Amino acid sequence: MASKPKVLINQKLPDPIVAYLKEHCDCTIWEGGGLLPRPQLLEMIKDFDGLYVNKESIDAELLERAPRLRAVSTSSVGYNHFNIEDMRARGVLGTHTPHVLDDTVADLAFALILSSARRVAELDSYVKQGKWQKGAIKEDEWFGMDVHHATLGIIGMGRIGEAIAKRASRGFDMNVLYYNRSRKPEAEEQYGVQYRALEDLLKESDFIVLMTPLTPQTVHYIRKEHFEMMKPTAFFINTSRGQTVDEQAMIEALQNGTIRGAGLDVFEQEPVSPDNPLLKLPNVVTLPHIGSATTKTRYDMAMLAAQNLVGALTGGKAYVVQELNELVK
Repeated sequence: MASKPKVLINQKLPDPIVAYLKEHCDCTIWEGGGLLPRPQLLEMIKDFDGLYVNKESIDAELLERAPRLRAVSTSSVGYNHFNIEDMRARGVLGTHTPHVLDDTVADLAFALILSSARRVAELDSYVKQGKWQKGAIKEDEWFGMDVHHATLGIIGMGRIGEAIAKRASRGFDMNVLYYNRSRKPEAEEQYGVQYRALEDLLKESDFIVLMTPLTPQTVHYIRKEHFEMMKPTAFFINTSRGQTVDEQAMIEALQNGTIRGAGLDVFEQEPVSPDNPLLKLPNVVTLPHIGSATTKTRYDMAMLAAQNLVGALTGGKAYVVQELNELVK
């Protein structure tokens, strides 16, 4: 009987997931708090065929110390912490967890749309600070903007983008525009969304949701000139990655009234610096990168990451990142 592949897991996992991994692999699991510290990971990795990670850079430094390594599984849909060229050169497969978080992230994007438009966070703070007193403020100073029947522009019509479009068109009767590298005829037919060139989308939309993945080509994808194309009443929502936006240009647009507000789950620097001007702007809703942060979704992501690792090491099914598909035997 063939020996089980040896895998290193850089974090504690729920018992059912550990049981699944142990059924198929010889497992070493980090039992300390948080993630396995990188110095220890680099010392240990030489003996393992597979690696289960979360937020760990898979680069030349690590790969040079891992002669046996055949597969790395990340419990996230994003994989910008994978150095694709180094992994390809070493013949190491990389897997990720698409699909399972689509609806959860779409829910959060809509939470940011609603919170921004109706000033939920700002007015929540107003009430909790004891400022809500009769005659203390004119009621119209609390006014926000309607979401229903407004125009939503989605930049990046992938799976999550389509889930957002579904909620917008069917739940809020919104006019939905989208920009993508390629048109999506099925989405256009199913949800009534309309394709626009990027400039036209920015000019027409009341709400703009950025859903493009982070790649070398999409760093600072949205820049000063793009904010200047938006309506002064527009709200900008980012649930993709912070580096896809020129953050300083966004700050200036929000401070100068170029756009009305923003809802952000991601930042160029994470955790966000306490002195970041975004944290002091009342027209910005800020969240700590919680797009997939529900109990069920995080469990499902962890289980899929485990299944991916087993599949990649045993010739079974695995969600291999697109750029490394050619390594699949």
